[in-house]
Amino acid sequence: MPLQNRVNPWGGIEAVAARGTMLGNRGGKFHRPDRTLGTRRWASHHWICCELGYKGLHHEPMGGGYTSLFFLDEVTALAAGHRPCFYCRRAAARAFLGNRRVNEFDAVLHGERTALRPESAIGALPDAAMVEIDGAAWAVRRGFLLRWSHSGYTAAIECGPAVRGRLLTPLSIAAILRLGYQPRWHVSALTGEWA
Repeated sequence: MPLQNRVNPWGGIEAVAARGTMLGNRGGKFHRPDRTLGTRRWASHHWICCELGYKGLHHEPMGGGYTSLFFLDEVTALAAGHRPCFYCRRAAARAFLGNRRVNEFDAVLHGERTALRPESAIGALPDAAMVEIDGAAWAVRRGFLLRWSHSGYTAAIECGPAVRGRLLTPLSIAAILRLGYQPRWHVSALTGEWA
């Protein structure tokens, strides 16, 4: 049975068989000794997105160090409120944060994670922002909306000017995307008209 450690774009943590392409954590260990989750969903406000493997290091998912989480891709991690890790993804973290200070940014981001996110016109959103439309998560990519699932992006529709959705990506992360940060996409997003 899969562990409850797969993150969706809403920031929820689910038990599904699909593997992700990226790893992360929420500031430490918040799982119980039997490798299940209680009501806690983070250990601190430092939520990061990491490489699946780095310099041959190995860790046990839901082991002694921290609660390992898995994402379809970086676009999903950003929507859930995670940022690039400075340990295993230093160049991406620097490109993402620019001159922002980590502690200050993470504190602001944590407030955004727990706040109700606004409805938005899709045409005003940058590529890689995610929205909820009729209960489904969709990622903006080159004039299209790609439907998210734990296994990959499964459908695409064109972004019309009247299309609106509830923004899932926190506002401070959407602002960084608007400035040109290029997150990693799952391979299923890299084919078709929107590639």
